[in-house]
This record gives sequence, C-alpha cells and structure tokens, in this order.
Amino acid sequence: QLQASGGGLVQAGGSLRLSCAASGRTYRSYIMGWFRQAPGKEREFVAAMSWDGNSTRYADSLKGRFTISRDNGQKTVSLLMNVLKPEDTAVYYCAADRTARATPSVWHKAYTYWGQETLVTVSS
Repeated sequence: QLQASGGGLVQAGGSLRLSCAASGRTYRSYIMGWFRQAPGKEREFVAAMSWDGNSTRYADSLKGRFTISRDNGQKTVSLLMNVLKPEDTAVYYCAADRTARATPSVWHKAYTYWGQETLVTVSS
C-alpha cells in the first residue's frame, strides 16, 4: 500500500514536499514514481526513481524545479517541488512499478500500485 501526503495550498513561487509511505517487504526493489492529473487533463508523468536511486527520470517541463528522492530504510519516496506555478495545480499520485527495469518508465500503465491522491493547489 502507498500513502501519499503533503499536498495543500501554496502561493506561486513557493515550495511543497510530497511524501509517500509504502508498506510491504518488497518496496525496496520497486521503482517509485509520481504522476499528476490536472482538472480536465490526462494523468501525466512527473518523476520516478529506480530502487537503488541510481536512475531518475523527470518530465522535461519539470526538470530543475522538482526533485524526487527515496529512503528505502523508511520506505518513503518524496517529491520536493520548488518555484511552484499555478499550472502545477493538480492531484498528485505516487506509484510503484514492481518490474526490474533499468530505467523508470514514464508510462502510467507500467505502475502496478497507486496511492491515493493528494491535492496541490498553487494560487497566483
């Protein structure tokens, strides 16, 4: 199971850190990712990290502002979001891919497990 938290209301230019807590013994071997879905839009990839942290991927439009990290000991994955913009407003999901990919996928169907949404609202 995945439990996401950390969403909220923030002004443009501000920062938020989302966290996702995982349960289960095999979490440490999973690729962990974040996706988001804005109103009226399709779910889109945000960032993902391999189980060992050696491989990360970001949506091109978010590079430099968003940073994904994970703590396998605590079984958590985080998403630090800086310089937030109103267009970052969306519900955010953490997800886990249990396959042994060398590089995280940006395709949401590659992810088997999904946490509940956490809402991020960025005001202008």
